Amino acid sequence: MSIIENNKIETYYKALLERKQSFVGVFFVGVKTTSVFCIATCRARKPKKENVEFFSSFKEALDNGYRPCKICKPTENANQAPEQVETAIKMVKENLKGKITDYQLRKKSISPEVVRRWFKKNYGMTFHAFQRMYRINNAFQELKNGKNTTHTAFDNGYESLSGFGYTFKKIIGESPQKSTDKNVILISRHTTPLGPMFVCATDNGICLLEFVDRRMLETEFKDLQKLLNANIIAGENEHIKQAKKEITEYFEGKRKRFDVKLETPGTDFQNLIWNSLRETEYGNTVTYQQQAEKTNKPKAVRAVARANGFNRVAIIIPCHRVIGKDGKMTGYGGGIERKHWLIGHERKNIDV
Repeated sequence: MSIIENNKIETYYKALLERKQSFVGVFFVGVKTTSVFCIATCRARKPKKENVEFFSSFKEALDNGYRPCKICKPTENANQAPEQVETAIKMVKENLKGKITDYQLRKKSISPEVVRRWFKKNYGMTFHAFQRMYRINNAFQELKNGKNTTHTAFDNGYESLSGFGYTFKKIIGESPQKSTDKNVILISRHTTPLGPMFVCATDNGICLLEFVDRRMLETEFKDLQKLLNANIIAGENEHIKQAKKEITEYFEGKRKRFDVKLETPGTDFQNLIWNSLRETEYGNTVTYQQQAEKTNKPKAVRAVARANGFNRVAIIIPCHRVIGKDGKMTGYGGGIERKHWLIGHERKNIDV
């Protein structure tokens, strides 16, 4: 739904004309004459007021038939962490054994309030919860490698064993002494031209890659934790770093196949269908009927469609390449307009 309140329209149009940085991500403006949408700071020539409509999210703009502007790249720049937040995250990753305080942030000319607001909006947690998870993941890896609990606790900046044990169990789900066989799911955020995505991985591989506004995402998280008997905590491993690199190359049109390892808990039938999806060639599409026949399940079209719907690894397991028998775009968890975009992107780059 477009924004219809006159006072908001007046405010947003003025912000668009003045290219106000503070309105980046607050609204997205669709230009009727070009069918593109932009963010407040776009450098393109400003459209007349009667030729624009405003949306509160880029997904609403996509759903109304607009495509991202190539100049301001709204789905990337509106959701990318501000420089202050990027610096704060870097500080956490470079100081895994210590707590980053508000005082330390201010010494780097970083506003703790800006950091807190961004994390609450984009991660659904506080900045301090985020860094606690990174510290605990570091401690968890040390324990798995044979380091004793006492040394791990104090080396990671905890002042008492009881405080370390309480925080560890709350996040990991087991006490430090019982955690060596415990599995965890690490989660990180990655910005793409179609919006930010969550990337999750275990030690075995990527287990989730979804747009952050995907329907039923919370249910997917709960199901994944139950299937893998693991808690989700903030962090990165080599699988996540590799996935981010490969996804970036995919959106740049440089990568047509993915090499990153996957862990896809599900039934034998679901994994059969997901594996068949990975065999669908880049830039091509397949119907549910063709997919069913390909897997020797010609009468299981509905079951095939349901299995596709349970896919948690978007793009790498390319369920966006499946279309209806009549050639029309069918349901896609990330949204039909994203599906259109992904298929068009692949066809455009198929011979590159």
